[in-house]
Amino acid sequence: QVQLVESGGGLVQPGGSLRLSCAASGRILRINTMGWYRQAPGKQREMVADITSGGNTNYADSVKGRFTISRDYAKNMAYLQMNSLKPEDTAVYYCNADLRTMSLDRINSWGQGTQVTVSS
Repeated sequence: QVQLVESGGGLVQPGGSLRLSCAASGRILRINTMGWYRQAPGKQREMVADITSGGNTNYADSVKGRFTISRDYAKNMAYLQMNSLKPEDTAVYYCNADLRTMSLDRINSWGQGTQVTVSS
């Protein structure tokens, strides 16, 4: 019914940049909040950044000043611009969306995850 597809992950050197994209498709009436989460091996999944339908954003303390979340409301897409990357940022990054479907269901959808590796 609803699918989130991520792209943009890969290998980057410390201090480098990477831009993740998330495309939401399907029978979507409205997307409320979109966000990015990450999970490193042996650790719990944590919120990295999210953005509401009104454009309000919040970030994990560990990425403030380095990451920027944005949305293209017309295309149902979200982005995560990651600058000044550190090895500690290495994780699988997941896109998340809280939305209302055309059937008027309220659902929370997840992407498949994309690997980000920061290493020299």
